Amino acid sequence: MLAQVAKVAPTNSTVLISGETGTGKELIARAIHKRSNRSARAFIRVNCAAISPSLITSELFGHEKGAFTGALQRRIGRFEAADGGTIFLDEIGDLSIEVQIALLRVLQEREFERVGSSQPLAVDVRVLVATNRDLKSAVDAGTFRQDLFYRLNVFPIHLPSLRERVDDIPLLVEYFVDRYAQKAGKKFKDITSKTLALFQRYHWPGNIRELQNVIERAVILCDNETFSIDETWLKLESPPPSGPLVPLAATLIEREKQMIEAALAQCQGRVSGVNGAARKLGIPRQTLDARIASLRIDKHRFKTG
Repeated sequence: MLAQVAKVAPTNSTVLISGETGTGKELIARAIHKRSNRSARAFIRVNCAAISPSLITSELFGHEKGAFTGALQRRIGRFEAADGGTIFLDEIGDLSIEVQIALLRVLQEREFERVGSSQPLAVDVRVLVATNRDLKSAVDAGTFRQDLFYRLNVFPIHLPSLRERVDDIPLLVEYFVDRYAQKAGKKFKDITSKTLALFQRYHWPGNIRELQNVIERAVILCDNETFSIDETWLKLESPPPSGPLVPLAATLIEREKQMIEAALAQCQGRVSGVNGAARKLGIPRQTLDARIASLRIDKHRFKTG
């Protein structure tokens, strides 16, 4: 993984970083930026999941004064702020289709428009993105644009979970113990083999972030020179079943279909208008029409009279 980082960092290629929550995707993005020829310029991080869908376009591309209620002055967006540097879009799978289209334009044409403006602005930005979702499944489900996926997937880097890299745990434990011991003004001479074995047997659903938090807590509570933890903190649960699982995409598609059919039933088959299913679901009529066609839903069977 680090060899991949070293090879792609000097280029301007878009990088798609995937992995479970807590595996260190932002650290990899920062490592790529620091090793690039843009390292002296800005590194702008955007958590796409933490910004309201109604504000994400303005947040990314900025807006003009009066573009919408509350837009009292012109504001530059994150892409404009990252000009000449790197922008890191975390949780890219949470972007709406409309924002995905705008992002695709930036990647293809290297330009965008502020909200409320028709004047295109050129931008020179290295784009790094990260996700803990399966974007291929999202493409199949119709929630992520296929053309955008291919634009982002130029150089994919996958971060393994902590349970897939058990041999790294002793090194990580040593690093984090030393780090938090220095902050707490403590010094540990050794670590019990029982504690180390417990660390390596545990499943770590929260990955490195969870490991880091457990060690910080243990450092605070340890009163002797041998580092150890309370065994009850890491309950050894049974590993996940190895049998066949229902694909997430299939589950999401079925759930989406149920929601649309329920809305159509309540609206007696109407899609648009004040009393239509699109308004009830909070999505554009064109989007709902497309999903109805894609999911092969017969909207006429919900009409009465």
